[in-house]
Amino acid sequence: MVGAVSARCQRCLAKPSCWPGAAASGFLLTPPIHGANIRVHQEVLMSFQGKHALITGSSRGIGRGIALKLAEKGARVAVHYYRNKEAAQATLEKIRAYGSDGFIVQANVCLPDDIRRMFQQVRSEFGGLDVFVSNARTEAPTFYEAPMEISLEKWDTAVDSQAKAFLVAVREAAPLMSDGGRIVAITFAPGGRFGSWQPWVAMGAAKAAMESLVRYFAVALAGRGITVNSISPGWVEDSVLNSLPEAFQTGVREWQERGWTPMRRLGTPADIGNAVALICSQEAGWITGQLIEADGGASLVDAHLPLEFQGMEKIVEKRAKSQGA
Repeated sequence: MVGAVSARCQRCLAKPSCWPGAAASGFLLTPPIHGANIRVHQEVLMSFQGKHALITGSSRGIGRGIALKLAEKGARVAVHYYRNKEAAQATLEKIRAYGSDGFIVQANVCLPDDIRRMFQQVRSEFGGLDVFVSNARTEAPTFYEAPMEISLEKWDTAVDSQAKAFLVAVREAAPLMSDGGRIVAITFAPGGRFGSWQPWVAMGAAKAAMESLVRYFAVALAGRGITVNSISPGWVEDSVLNSLPEAFQTGVREWQERGWTPMRRLGTPADIGNAVALICSQEAGWITGQLIEADGGASLVDAHLPLEFQGMEKIVEKRAKSQGA
C-alpha cells in the first residue's frame, strides 16, 4: 500500500495517526517526507499460534531454549526426554507459564522403534506437526574417544543418535506435516570440518552425515514447501560443554573472552531458540538446505593466525579502555 502526502497535511507530518494506513493493525510506517510516497512495511511478528512442534532433547539446555522460544510465540510443544523426566516436566511447566501447552514424551533416539513410537504419540496428542527440531545427542562419555582408540560401540552410538535418528525421524515427521512445515537439525559444523579435536571424531562424523541428509531431504520435500535446514551453534552455556572436563570448560570460556568469538561470550540456549524461530517462521519459506552458523561470529575467525596478528586483541583492548572510561 502506498500513499502520498498532500500539501494540506504538512502540519500533520509529525503525527503518525495522520499517515496513510496508520489505522491498519500490524503495520509499521516509515516517517513521511513531503512530496514523496510513503512505503508501509508490514511488521514481521513470527507468530506460531496454532502450530505444533516437537523438539528432541528439549528437557534442558539448547533444546529447552528452543522449546521455550517457540512456546513464547504461541506454539504447542512436545518436550522429548530420554532419562530426566523431572527436567522435561519442568520445561513443560515453563511452556505453560507462557500461556501455551504441550506434553512430554520419552524415547531413546538411538532406537528407530522408539522414534516411531514418539511420532505416534505426537499424532495422538496433536493430530499433526508443523515444526520438527532434531536436537537430541547422547552424553559425551558414550562416544568421546580418539579415532585410533574408539570402540565400534561408541562409534555406532554417535551415528545412531544423529544421522540414523534424523533419517528415521524425518520420514516419520513429513507425513504428519501440512505443506509448509519446518524441519531443523542442530549440528556442530566445526566437528565435521576439522580434525584436530580428536575425541570428537564419532560425533563430528555423525553430525556431518546428518548435515548431508539435510540437503537431500530439502530437495525431496521442497515440492511441498517443507524446508529442511541445519543450525550450528558455537559454544553455548548449558550444553555439551558442561559435560566436558573442568579444564576444558575454563579454557573455552577464556578463549571466547580473548576474541576467538568476536562477540566475546558464550552463546545461550535462548540465542539458539531465536535462530530456530527465525528459520521456522513463515517468512523463511524460501530458505532450505542451508547450514546456518549461529555462533557469534566464531566461524569468521582465521585459526591460521594468532589473534594479535588479526587485530582482534586490539579491538578487545579498545573496548576495555572505553568501558573503563
